Amino acid sequence: MELRLKLLPLHVQKVKQAGIRRTRKKANINIRLVTGKKFLKKSVGRHTRSPVGILYICNIALPPSVQGERLILMLLSIIIVNYNTFQITCNCIASIRKYTRQLAYEIILVDNASTECPPGAFLAMFPDIKLICNPLNNGFAKGNNLGLSAATGDIVLLLNSDTYLTEDSLSRSISVLNGLAGSHILSCRLNYENGVYQKNARKFRSVRNELLDLCRPLLYLLPYRKRAQLMLNQYFKGDFDTECDWVSGAFMMFYRRDLEKLPGQKLDERFFMYGEDQLWCYQFQQLGIPSYFTAATAVVHIANASTDTRKRLQLEKTMLRHELRIMSARKGKSVYYYLFAILYTLKTKGIYAVKLLTR
Repeated sequence: MELRLKLLPLHVQKVKQAGIRRTRKKANINIRLVTGKKFLKKSVGRHTRSPVGILYICNIALPPSVQGERLILMLLSIIIVNYNTFQITCNCIASIRKYTRQLAYEIILVDNASTECPPGAFLAMFPDIKLICNPLNNGFAKGNNLGLSAATGDIVLLLNSDTYLTEDSLSRSISVLNGLAGSHILSCRLNYENGVYQKNARKFRSVRNELLDLCRPLLYLLPYRKRAQLMLNQYFKGDFDTECDWVSGAFMMFYRRDLEKLPGQKLDERFFMYGEDQLWCYQFQQLGIPSYFTAATAVVHIANASTDTRKRLQLEKTMLRHELRIMSARKGKSVYYYLFAILYTLKTKGIYAVKLLTR
């Protein structure tokens, strides 16, 4: 029997988590590692150097659930930050275990000082996860950085606790990421539970786009694809792959090596919550690492499961402040910045007032 695998940067010693178990018995399996048009054939139990590093090939036996499937032996580190969403987080982890079968992965769960139940309850449910108990709830960014500090995968995924999989979205996303030229920040389609697309492929805000948005009827005179690529956001249905300016931090995948290019080799922690994903994508973009959206797979995002409903309108004010700080980082305190600030503030406060009146 011969198993053909796409050669990717990997840690094959972690294959247990892909549903593959080690066996002391000799397996009649040769592994042919494919890289482009070059083929490298080695018997099991050997190790060799390749263009991407040392590959450790162990004796393996394939369980019936994965026999005949194409496997991607890539160690993915999935970072999940939990704050008082025990059942929702358990549903997220359970969906990963149910649908992710072609991929070696680790789950790193960071509990941000939850009071709902003892964090150890997660280990009782999922003993193979890495649990980090943060004594303080110091925000989404710091929680993710704690998880990243324990990550060993070649690729990392920041995944919201209020998401869940309905298909093998992680393997499909990695296939897209590895098919792109150079490093990227990747997100897939995020849907509400009713199937509606969440508009997680975004453009940076600008004076031009804010003015165009005020002339919305005129935009709809353009062909859909041209309008969607010009504006993204609410004008895009999430129905084709495209580069974008930033993607949602609810599902954000990138190469771990790219963290080393950031200041302090970690994600920016200036925001406690909300807006940090846009800031991170801008900082990666400045390093030549663009964002990319794929419609090849979808993940369900409940959205704001950690936030009380009555507080959501107040969060609009926080997001306004963060948006202006990001614009300041992009443009400086220039005439452009002040023009944008006036335009965007008036528009946002108008929408905020309408929401208050219609509560």
